[in-house]
Amino acid sequence: MGGMSDKKTALVTGANKGLGYEIAAGLGARGHRVAVGARDMARGEAAVKALHAAGVDAFAVPLDVTRDRSVAEAVDLIGRLDVLVNNAGISGETGPGWVQDPTALDLDVVRAVVETNVYGVIRVTNAMLPLLRRSASPRIVNISSSVGSVTWQTDPNIEVGPIMAAYSPTKSYLNAVTVHYARQFAGTGILINAACPGLVATDFTGFQGRPAREAAATAIRLATLPDDGPTGSFFNDAGVIPW
Repeated sequence: MGGMSDKKTALVTGANKGLGYEIAAGLGARGHRVAVGARDMARGEAAVKALHAAGVDAFAVPLDVTRDRSVAEAVDLIGRLDVLVNNAGISGETGPGWVQDPTALDLDVVRAVVETNVYGVIRVTNAMLPLLRRSASPRIVNISSSVGSVTWQTDPNIEVGPIMAAYSPTKSYLNAVTVHYARQFAGTGILINAACPGLVATDFTGFQGRPAREAAATAIRLATLPDDGPTGSFFNDAGVIPW
């Protein structure tokens, strides 16, 4: 490992717990300096303390992806950036069962989920672009979900879980936006991909699913791709997922 100037910096949004924390820990273990994005600064600082204890070079960044000013201040605080992992997301789930009936949707809930899961990603990505463009090997990873695959959602032979008419389409929207970024970035060296972590045991899912550390692997791989790596694709552990 070289000096401080050689160390790559990664920003993980929503990194104070769950999947985001494990992505931050994994990138830190690979030698990255990690900016831990968190809406709640006390939680962000607690996560940084735990990362420090694990030997990770990390610092907390107050970051609400739904607020322009918060994102602009984060850019100034971070200063340089090589890897952006857009992990912050919400389900819009207000009750038990993870069912969102399209015929009974509360549009305020839909707006809130789109605001974080789609607009938040666009806001953060565009704000961080001036920093990423100065990197020798910029990488962007958008944390999506296989429930956003319209191909799989419309295949009767694939089990895609309950109808989630607010959450799932935000991931379809995010996937579509990711494709357009990849087209825009063609030939620039910026690689951008979407990652599906699968069902992860966090408070997001009521702790159903697999360990967050295991689920973080695909995002970490995409965040550390070689220069000839893929871009504009959607991956899970097994490989490419159809859009």
